[in-house]
Amino acid sequence: MRPIVVYDTNILISGMIWGGTPYDSIALAQRNRVEAVTCAEILDEFSEKLTTKFNASPLQAAEMVAELLTFHQSIKIANQLKGVTADPDDDKVIECAVVGGATHIVTGDKKHLLPLGNYRGILIVTAADMLAQFQ
Repeated sequence: MRPIVVYDTNILISGMIWGGTPYDSIALAQRNRVEAVTCAEILDEFSEKLTTKFNASPLQAAEMVAELLTFHQSIKIANQLKGVTADPDDDKVIECAVVGGATHIVTGDKKHLLPLGNYRGILIVTAADMLAQFQ
Protein backbone atom coordinates (compact mmCIF):
# COMPACT_ATOMS: atom_id res chain seq x y z
CA MET A 1 0.00 0.00 0.00
CA ARG A 2 1.34 3.41 -0.95
CA PRO A 3 1.57 6.13 1.68
CA ILE A 4 -1.12 8.80 1.49
CA VAL A 5 0.32 12.30 1.89
CA VAL A 6 -1.03 15.78 2.52
CA TYR A 7 1.44 18.51 1.55
CA ASP A 8 1.16 21.66 3.65
CA THR A 9 0.91 24.95 1.78
CA ASN A 10 4.49 25.93 2.69
CA ILE A 11 5.83 22.77 1.02
CA LEU A 12 3.70 23.35 -2.08
CA ILE A 13 4.90 26.94 -2.39
CA SER A 14 8.56 26.12 -1.74
CA GLY A 15 8.50 23.19 -4.11
CA MET A 16 6.60 24.85 -6.94
CA ILE A 17 8.56 28.12 -6.79
CA TRP A 18 12.09 27.21 -5.67
CA GLY A 19 12.34 23.46 -6.18
CA GLY A 20 14.87 21.62 -4.04
CA THR A 21 13.88 19.13 -1.38
CA PRO A 22 10.24 20.31 -1.16
CA TYR A 23 9.86 19.81 -4.92
CA ASP A 24 11.54 16.40 -4.75
CA SER A 25 9.09 15.44 -2.01
CA ILE A 26 6.13 16.55 -4.15
CA ALA A 27 7.62 14.67 -7.10
CA LEU A 28 7.15 11.45 -5.13
CA ALA A 29 3.43 11.89 -5.82
CA GLN A 30 4.04 12.72 -9.49
CA ARG A 31 5.99 9.46 -9.81
CA ASN A 32 3.26 7.48 -7.98
CA ARG A 33 5.58 6.60 -5.09
CA VAL A 34 3.02 8.15 -2.74
CA GLU A 35 -0.62 9.18 -3.15
CA ALA A 36 -1.22 12.92 -2.65
CA VAL A 37 -4.44 14.23 -1.13
CA THR A 38 -5.49 17.87 -0.85
CA CYS A 39 -8.59 19.99 -0.36
CA ALA A 40 -10.00 23.26 -1.69
CA GLU A 41 -8.93 25.08 1.47
CA ILE A 42 -5.25 24.17 1.01
CA LEU A 43 -5.36 24.98 -2.70
CA ASP A 44 -7.09 28.31 -2.00
CA GLU A 45 -4.41 29.27 0.51
CA PHE A 46 -1.71 28.18 -1.95
CA SER A 47 -3.22 30.31 -4.72
CA GLU A 48 -3.75 33.30 -2.43
CA LYS A 49 -0.16 33.25 -1.16
CA LEU A 50 1.20 32.92 -4.69
CA THR A 51 -0.59 36.09 -5.75
CA THR A 52 -0.18 38.17 -2.59
CA LYS A 53 3.32 37.22 -1.43
CA PHE A 54 5.02 36.07 -4.62
CA ASN A 55 3.41 38.39 -7.18
CA ALA A 56 2.08 35.58 -9.35
CA SER A 57 -0.77 36.58 -11.60
CA PRO A 58 -4.14 34.93 -10.95
CA LEU A 59 -3.62 32.97 -14.19
CA GLN A 60 -0.19 31.73 -13.05
CA ALA A 61 -1.64 30.68 -9.69
CA ALA A 62 -4.53 28.88 -11.41
CA GLU A 63 -2.08 27.06 -13.68
CA MET A 64 -0.03 25.88 -10.68
CA VAL A 65 -3.19 24.65 -8.93
CA ALA A 66 -4.23 22.84 -12.11
CA GLU A 67 -0.80 21.22 -12.30
CA LEU A 68 -1.08 20.01 -8.69
CA LEU A 69 -4.52 18.57 -9.39
CA THR A 70 -3.07 16.33 -12.10
CA PHE A 71 -1.52 14.21 -9.35
CA HIS A 72 -3.43 15.16 -6.17
CA GLN A 73 -6.80 13.76 -5.22
CA SER A 74 -9.02 16.59 -4.00
CA ILE A 75 -11.36 15.79 -1.12
CA LYS A 76 -13.97 17.80 0.77
CA ILE A 77 -13.51 18.71 4.41
CA ALA A 78 -16.16 20.13 6.72
CA ASN A 79 -13.84 22.58 8.52
CA GLN A 80 -14.93 21.14 11.85
CA LEU A 81 -11.52 20.35 13.31
CA LYS A 82 -10.50 23.29 15.49
CA GLY A 83 -7.77 24.07 17.98
CA VAL A 84 -5.29 21.32 17.22
CA THR A 85 -2.48 23.88 17.04
CA ALA A 86 -2.12 27.53 17.96
CA ASP A 87 -2.45 28.45 14.26
CA PRO A 88 -6.02 27.99 12.98
CA ASP A 89 -4.67 27.75 9.40
CA ASP A 90 -3.08 24.42 10.32
CA ASP A 91 -6.39 22.83 11.28
CA LYS A 92 -7.39 22.45 7.61
CA VAL A 93 -4.17 20.55 6.87
CA ILE A 94 -4.78 18.13 9.72
CA GLU A 95 -8.47 17.76 8.88
CA CYS A 96 -7.60 17.07 5.25
CA ALA A 97 -5.21 14.35 6.41
CA VAL A 98 -7.80 12.80 8.73
CA VAL A 99 -10.61 12.84 6.15
CA GLY A 100 -8.31 11.69 3.36
CA GLY A 101 -6.95 8.75 5.35
CA ALA A 102 -3.41 10.12 5.13
CA THR A 103 -0.44 8.38 6.61
CA HIS A 104 1.76 11.51 6.45
CA ILE A 105 1.62 15.29 6.51
CA VAL A 106 4.66 16.92 4.90
CA THR A 107 5.35 20.38 6.26
CA GLY A 108 8.05 22.91 6.99
CA ASP A 109 6.06 24.40 9.90
CA LYS A 110 8.56 24.12 12.76
CA LYS A 111 6.44 26.20 15.10
CA HIS A 112 3.07 24.44 15.06
CA LEU A 113 2.91 21.20 13.08
CA LEU A 114 6.31 19.51 13.26
CA PRO A 115 6.44 19.63 17.08
CA LEU A 116 3.28 17.47 17.16
CA GLY A 117 5.17 14.60 15.52
CA ASN A 118 1.89 12.89 14.71
CA TYR A 119 -1.84 13.36 15.02
CA ARG A 120 -4.07 10.31 15.41
CA GLY A 121 -1.32 8.15 13.97
CA ILE A 122 -0.66 10.46 10.99
CA LEU A 123 3.07 11.18 10.90
CA ILE A 124 4.02 14.85 10.56
CA VAL A 125 7.37 15.05 8.80
CA THR A 126 9.66 17.35 6.85
CA ALA A 127 10.17 17.06 3.09
CA ALA A 128 13.65 15.65 3.76
CA ASP A 129 12.23 12.99 6.07
CA MET A 130 9.66 12.02 3.43
CA LEU A 131 12.34 11.74 0.77
CA ALA A 132 14.60 9.65 2.99
CA GLN A 133 11.79 7.21 3.61
CA PHE A 134 10.23 6.89 0.14
CA GLN A 135 12.69 7.98 -2.54
